[in-house]
Amino acid sequence: MRIGHGYDVHRLVDGRKCIVGGVDIPFSKGLLGHSDADVLVHAVMDAIIGALALGDIGHLFPDNDPAYEGADSLVLCAHVAEIMEKKGYVIGNIDATVIAQAPKMAPHIEKMRENIASALNTDVENISVKATTEEKLGFTGEGLGISAHAVCLLEKK
Repeated sequence: MRIGHGYDVHRLVDGRKCIVGGVDIPFSKGLLGHSDADVLVHAVMDAIIGALALGDIGHLFPDNDPAYEGADSLVLCAHVAEIMEKKGYVIGNIDATVIAQAPKMAPHIEKMRENIASALNTDVENISVKATTEEKLGFTGEGLGISAHAVCLLEKK
C-alpha cells in the first residue's frame, strides 16, 4: 500500500466558471487557473501522484504548456489513473475536503464523488468528499479563494 496527500488552492475571480469536482457550480465568481482550475480534482491528482512518488500535477501537466490551457481536470485525472494502473496500483480510497465560504458545496457532493470515481475507474464508495467553511477566517473564509485537501490509499493490484 502507498499513501499520498494533495493540496490545491485557486483564487476566485469574476468571469470564470466555478468548477469543483467536475461540477459547474452556479456562482458569481469562478476559479482562476491555467486549466479549468478544479481545486478538488487537482488535490486528488496530487495525492495519487504523491503516493506514486512522481512529483506533482505541475510536473505532469505544466501550467506553461498551451496543451493544458482550459483543460478539463477530470480528463487529466483519467490520465493520472492510467499512470497509476500502469504502475500496478488501484484506488483503495480517497478522502477529500473542500474549504470554501461560498458557494455551498453540499448540494453537489454526490455528483463530485461520482465524477471522480468515474475518472479513476473506481467505485463511488471509495471516494469521500466533504466540505467546510473556515468561519470567515483566512483567504477562504473571506471568499478570496477555494482550497482542497485530499489523501489517498493506493493498493497493489
